[in-house]
Amino acid sequence: MTPTSQENIAEKELLTLAKRKIKKRKDFYIHLFIYCIGIVVWLLKTYTNAPLNFLPIRYINCFVMGIWTVFLVIQAIELFVSEIVFGKKWEETKVKNIIEDQSEKQTWE
Repeated sequence: MTPTSQENIAEKELLTLAKRKIKKRKDFYIHLFIYCIGIVVWLLKTYTNAPLNFLPIRYINCFVMGIWTVFLVIQAIELFVSEIVFGKKWEETKVKNIIEDQSEKQTWE
């Protein structure tokens, strides 16, 4: 393999890692937005006499909001704590290891 092909592989690996991170963040922010809407609806339903008894909103209660909060916190921890623990250096070393493994497994005929 030439150095340029190794650089191309490294760039592709970094690009896929970046896309995966961006998708995770996007999913988290979408989840957070929907959660905020759910909190507002739950507060309106709980503390006002708003007639919110149609099908999906009927089942929003403290238990559902508690479970939803736990899932949101788990998703946030997975997203942000993993970036702190497994930082940029860790990712770069893993990409280099993958590239080295691929170059060692490369067979020439």
